[in-house]
Amino acid sequence: MMEQTNHSTETLLASFQAGNMAAFSQLYNLHINVLFNYGLKLTTDKELLKDCIHDIFVKLYTKKDELGIIDNLRSYLFISLKNKLCDELRKRMYMSDTAVEEVSMATPTDVEDDYMEEEQRKNEFSLVRRLLDQLSPRQREALTLYYIEEKKYEDICEIMNMNYQSVRNLMHRGLTKLRTLAS
Repeated sequence: MMEQTNHSTETLLASFQAGNMAAFSQLYNLHINVLFNYGLKLTTDKELLKDCIHDIFVKLYTKKDELGIIDNLRSYLFISLKNKLCDELRKRMYMSDTAVEEVSMATPTDVEDDYMEEEQRKNEFSLVRRLLDQLSPRQREALTLYYIEEKKYEDICEIMNMNYQSVRNLMHRGLTKLRTLAS
């Protein structure tokens, strides 16, 4: 999934640099939420954050001919946002009566830890999805209804048009198979 996103981002970026404004719009829509979430780790000022994100996209738009080749647009945008936020906060500090020591920013370690946790969660979700795909459709449906949709056995019996003991057996076989596959 991530590889596909990187490929489509590269294609959109090349198309945008060739003059396709619809590609720029798609790049914006593809990255705006992740940039906002990343920026919230760096500052709590949402209006400043929105302004900085807007500014980096304006710069990307106006300087598209001068950019050259960008190997990883997402990294480029993250770094640009971080630098822009630092510049803006530095300007505010200069004009503020607040001492530098009193201002708190999230440390890069916090951001890295959050990124690593997100990647871990994605990997675990991918593993669960692959394991579930190896179950029979009925086992997958029963386990999904019980564990994900939090349905009771009686509801599952009604939804799947099965008796209680059959649902219990189906769940047991599904869980046994998952344990075998996971080990």
